[in-house]
Amino acid sequence: MRVLFIGDIVGRPGRKALQRLLPRIKSLYGPFDFVIVNVENAAGGFGITQKIFDELSSMGIDCMTSGNHIWDKKEGLSLLDSEPVLLRPANYPPGCPGRGSMTLKGPSGELLVLNLLGRTFMYDVDCPFRKADEILQGVQLPVLVDIHAEATSEKRALALYLDGRVSAVVGTHTHVATADEEILPMGTAFITDVGMTGGHAGVIGMHKETVINRFLTSMPARFEACNEDLRLNGVCLDIDASSGRALSISRISERLEEEAYDRR
Repeated sequence: MRVLFIGDIVGRPGRKALQRLLPRIKSLYGPFDFVIVNVENAAGGFGITQKIFDELSSMGIDCMTSGNHIWDKKEGLSLLDSEPVLLRPANYPPGCPGRGSMTLKGPSGELLVLNLLGRTFMYDVDCPFRKADEILQGVQLPVLVDIHAEATSEKRALALYLDGRVSAVVGTHTHVATADEEILPMGTAFITDVGMTGGHAGVIGMHKETVINRFLTSMPARFEACNEDLRLNGVCLDIDASSGRALSISRISERLEEEAYDRR
């Protein structure tokens, strides 16, 4: 089973990079059984809308994970209940819209995708470790976990905690790709952060001038997605469908050789 996981899509530039580069990624590294994308920043860097959900769906995305920004667009709340391929972190407290996991079915078998949110430097949500225990109880399928978290230590701790019980733990949220991909001792693939898909000439996907001014003055500012140096970042995973063990994990970083994009 071959799975492509693509890091946080940031605004229109990120969506353009995904649209233009995904066919190239598929030709170079595919075919893929499943394509999974983190979309929590897809609408101008904050949340998702129906229009953008439809745009991404048309690209052949099998599952969309998210994180703390999934609530930033009001219409995203109804999407979470109406679109089963759109996930929010499973460890938000009971009563929140949507779901935190889903099972994908493909030619090589089934894959459970589980979306979790870290708590260190983040929000006071339920424990991601115990939520994973709860959801994984009795599961015999290959499992991919998107842990959307700030602290590298929390991401790695979760991966080691789940080693041998899931196929892969991939980190999102920081937008900076790490170079620590590995197969853990019990067969779980891990990377601290897969990086982002969008403009890399700014600051974690946003125009640099606004972010720098925010640091200089501490004044509120309206961030806009960076539209220069567009790249797609992600990982390619090979998983033994029968055992659920990861066979390989490889970083992917492709640059779109175009200069200017509209902002949104």
